Amino acid sequence: MTSHTASQDTRPLTLFCAFALKQAVQDVILPAFARAGGVPVEAVFEPTFRLLTRIEAGARPDVMAGITGSLADLAAANILTAPRPAARTGVGLAVAPNAPIPDISTVDAFIAAVTSARSVAYSRSGPSGIYFAGLLERLGIAKQVKARATVIDAGPTAVALLDGRADIAIHQLSELVLVPEAKIVGPLPESVQEYTDFSTAVGSEASGIPGAAALRDFLHSPQALAAYVANGLEPA
Repeated sequence: MTSHTASQDTRPLTLFCAFALKQAVQDVILPAFARAGGVPVEAVFEPTFRLLTRIEAGARPDVMAGITGSLADLAAANILTAPRPAARTGVGLAVAPNAPIPDISTVDAFIAAVTSARSVAYSRSGPSGIYFAGLLERLGIAKQVKARATVIDAGPTAVALLDGRADIAIHQLSELVLVPEAKIVGPLPESVQEYTDFSTAVGSEASGIPGAAALRDFLHSPQALAAYVANGLEPA
């Protein structure tokens, strides 16, 4: 990695990072980057669509890690360099710490689990929630499940398991792990699974800053890939 210390550039790098990558990036990757001599990093962790709102308002990150399609659009607008695939995550299901583990090994079993639940928590505007709402329609159980659903505006849906609002939470696996007290049952059956791909890119205005390139490269390092896997993601 190219060394680029704080004495060479007093301004910390700005990293916009999708919330689904937060656990891996905040707890493992950024500390490892600092130990390797990387420049200080100020990270903003939000869902990609909220990061896009910041960019639309004029913010310009030095490095961004987010949903691949969104980064490709920003690259086409010359706001970012070409995105580099980093990881992906599927949609999973979790229950409360002391709850029995439902069978979700088949689509029929999954349907039985969500339709028998007192309430299912899912995201209102995140990719997993949008997908799940559409999946309910395709499976013909939307009216039944949505009538008593707990729709989460922001943050991990599994929080609703701990405060009793729901007894099943649907979210990306990498976001379910953000609530360690929740019990992750596993991914959705493969035939109804939806993967979200994440990539990284350097801001066009930061493309000449060695520290920015070094951070982007570190997000693809062996340490980073191991952190992704440990936090519910798969390498790209």
